[in-house]
Amino acid sequence: MNLFRTLALAGLLTLAPAAFAQQGETFGNTKLSIGINIIHAEVAATSGQREQGLMFRKSLGPNNGMVFLFEKPQSVCMWMRNTLIPLSVAFIGADGKIVNIEEMKAQTDDSHCAKKDVPFALEMNAGWFAQNHLKPGVRVEGLPGVK
Repeated sequence: MNLFRTLALAGLLTLAPAAFAQQGETFGNTKLSIGINIIHAEVAATSGQREQGLMFRKSLGPNNGMVFLFEKPQSVCMWMRNTLIPLSVAFIGADGKIVNIEEMKAQTDDSHCAKKDVPFALEMNAGWFAQNHLKPGVRVEGLPGVK
């Protein structure tokens, strides 16, 4: 009987992260544009939202993403723990211009960092920026507080 309880508890603990992700943070939405590309982005503005990010998602629409908002420009690094889909991240400066773009493999703990302090990061499906010929220096329109 004791073995059964231990196995049952282990099973519940294994499922807990997925259950939390489905019942966790809710996100607002915004529309961004980069050149001719319109992006439907979920907004991660709180520490809880930024921590959850796109964890446990099984897919992401072709022009859908998540924009991470930070209170002020700062050193920003992303990782992919519990993220089931590969992503690209653009780190964006206070002027709205892309600073650097990093490709991120699913379910890894590798750090992907901005090359300078930034107030924004935008995650999209892996390869999205390259497929749309977007590089550092390109401006992202629609970010809050950027004129």
